[in-house]
Amino acid sequence: MWAFNKVFYQIYTLKFCGAPAENDGIVQPRIRKIREWIPYFNDIGVDAVYLCPVFCSDTHGYDTRDYGHLDERLGTDNDLKTLVAEMHRSGIKVILDGVFNHVGRNFAAFADVRKNREKSRYRDWFYLDFDRDSEYGDGFYYEGWEGHFELVKLNDENPEVIKYLLDHVVSWIDKYDIDGLRLDVAYSLPDVFLAGLRDACGRRKDDFFIIGETIDDNYERLLKNMDSVTNYQSYKGLWSSFNSGNLFEIADTFRRQFNEMLPGSHLFNFLDNHDVSRIASKLNDPLLLGPIYGLLFAMPGIPCVYYGSEWRAKGSKDEGQSDDVVRPYFGVPMPDEMTIWIKWLVKLHKENKAFIYGGYKQLYLTNEQLVFERAFEDDRIIVGLNISDTEVHVDFDSGAGWATDILSGHHNNLVGGADLAPKSIYYWYIEG
Repeated sequence: MWAFNKVFYQIYTLKFCGAPAENDGIVQPRIRKIREWIPYFNDIGVDAVYLCPVFCSDTHGYDTRDYGHLDERLGTDNDLKTLVAEMHRSGIKVILDGVFNHVGRNFAAFADVRKNREKSRYRDWFYLDFDRDSEYGDGFYYEGWEGHFELVKLNDENPEVIKYLLDHVVSWIDKYDIDGLRLDVAYSLPDVFLAGLRDACGRRKDDFFIIGETIDDNYERLLKNMDSVTNYQSYKGLWSSFNSGNLFEIADTFRRQFNEMLPGSHLFNFLDNHDVSRIASKLNDPLLLGPIYGLLFAMPGIPCVYYGSEWRAKGSKDEGQSDDVVRPYFGVPMPDEMTIWIKWLVKLHKENKAFIYGGYKQLYLTNEQLVFERAFEDDRIIVGLNISDTEVHVDFDSGAGWATDILSGHHNNLVGGADLAPKSIYYWYIEG
């Protein structure tokens, strides 16, 4: 699968492009802004971009009005087609958000239900109760996604709904030549829909990449019909273990995921995204930002960087802030020293098969130090992490003597372990 050796960059499209919060119906080609960033993507080395919802919606993109057209606030269908083509010419794959669990209240089929009630031909597209009333006073009750009644839940087990949605996905592949989908709230989508989606997409592109969003433990169920899932287990373990000085937490997650439950899997890894606080705000010690990114790119799976976080953009939802605080507008890229570090990590990850396909073997663990090995065929890399305030000597069996420190280029004898500077991460090639 092409995505396994890529580094992703996530964009919350509407805010990134400066679109108004409410759909005003005015066609403005704001999505062209992304084309201006292509040289920047090439410079930092990301070669796959994940675009949050781009199709016509009421407000934030996840309340779809029309699956058939680009949101007016972003431009025309041709603007999206041109963007994907230019990305491809620059060596960048493009995946879109597939929002199939729910729609907005202005979705045409739901508008027909509001008008015609029990007589609507679309009444079985939703979960309705005509003996109750909705929060909006519609004269009937309907199920909203997790209690959010601006998001009307679709009946994704209805064959007519399945066909409607899959026909649109096939049209996206044919019309825009997209390379994959990230499925919003995939954990709520029924298996019959997911299997149909996998089949329909595979018939159009045999290497079509599908990621499922999940925040619970049903990774194995979703991976039956998908290539990857959003790795919220490791996301939580990463920032939490760094903040608490307890690397046993993330080490236990790695052990369960990569040694016991899902060995050989390619989970979709991240430090932040459009739904959570930015890592620069979440991490208590800013000096650990470099090491935590170092771990993100060294752990098994597919790394993804959320736009702006590569230059330490902040935004916290921990005190009840709205989603807007983590979905800002940036006029131009604002790279800094952290961006340079991430650019190096991107290169390191993509050039070493051990990081892309290698297994995971823990060599040493304390509260504040972790050493592990990634190995694939003849490539072996040892990663050493120290989040403490002091230099520490760690004892581990590398299975080899001499190694090259990738960061410094110096040769090291790893017999008996190694010295780790405070708040640092190391990568050693095992020679021979």
